[in-house]
Amino acid sequence: MMMAAASQRRVLVLAGAPTESGPTAREILEPAGFLVDYATDPDSALDLARRENYDAFLLNVENHGEEGIALCRQLRDEPGYYLSPILLTASANDRATWQTAFAAGCDDLLRLPLEPVVVRARLVNLLEKADYAQELERVRANLARYVSPRLRQIVQEASPGAGLPPPEQQHVCILFSDIRGFTALAQSIQPSQLFASVSRHLGSQVEAVYAHGGYVDKFGGDGIMAVFDGNAMAEDACACALEMIQANQAMQAEELSIPLGIGIHEGPVVAGNIGTGEHLDYTVIGNTVNLAARLCGWASPGDIVVSEAVRQAINGSGEFTCIEPRTANIRGLNEAITLYRLEGDPPATAGER
Repeated sequence: MMMAAASQRRVLVLAGAPTESGPTAREILEPAGFLVDYATDPDSALDLARRENYDAFLLNVENHGEEGIALCRQLRDEPGYYLSPILLTASANDRATWQTAFAAGCDDLLRLPLEPVVVRARLVNLLEKADYAQELERVRANLARYVSPRLRQIVQEASPGAGLPPPEQQHVCILFSDIRGFTALAQSIQPSQLFASVSRHLGSQVEAVYAHGGYVDKFGGDGIMAVFDGNAMAEDACACALEMIQANQAMQAEELSIPLGIGIHEGPVVAGNIGTGEHLDYTVIGNTVNLAARLCGWASPGDIVVSEAVRQAINGSGEFTCIEPRTANIRGLNEAITLYRLEGDPPATAGER
């Protein structure tokens, strides 16, 4: 197992004085399968570390003192080495030196003269831990592409042992988008071409949502559901919708005609986890969500339909205009409501206001 862990692993050694007693790092590591490079001073070691790729470092601070510890700190600040094992070697039993070394980012301290069994065991153990940490980072990076930033924040802020937060009522603005004529389009072109084109359109919508301070709650196959909160939630959602339509029209001029319709409504929702311990989905539910989805269905290609609640929220902003009021009977509602078509130029993003 140790030989497998050491196979083709490169270790950079900051060497001590040639007269140091006991076996050298090269004599200990190379028979175990490690590839070993030597540097005789901290500057050349740092230069080598930046030009080459190393899996671990063994730094002699017995001879190089503070410069050796400073090298440890510099290596730890290098982007590619923040998880790489760094071991320091010295013969002195100086607690202050050890404290400084650990503060500089070293993983372990080895006493001189080096004991081969100890050196190999500790190095292999640290390399296995580094591999595990790097694998976790890779998995997290991949999962981040499937989980919204807001959901990651909620999970990270949950108290250890307390579980996820309970459902709570919130006041938000909901945006639904939908590609018009998707079914007919799917029957007229190759699935791979359709998938690639729809993916580009949805990608531009996601970017607009994040740029205007919202988060994507879910994908609906040919559209998205986005949530906006905060004091300017309606303005953010409307600005996002206008940017989506503008981007959609620009993309249609370059590739397939995939017209977009959008509906926006503001009101109370319940936010929380739905599902079981095996599979949970953090989402918002309620009549506000249902009505926003219905409004999206009333939008013609290239149009944005908003509710009276949204019109009142953005009234006086000067950035948007609600035109063509009409009365509509919405499925699930006992009374007719008034809908509007939103117009305006895409204003600055939420962070630029």
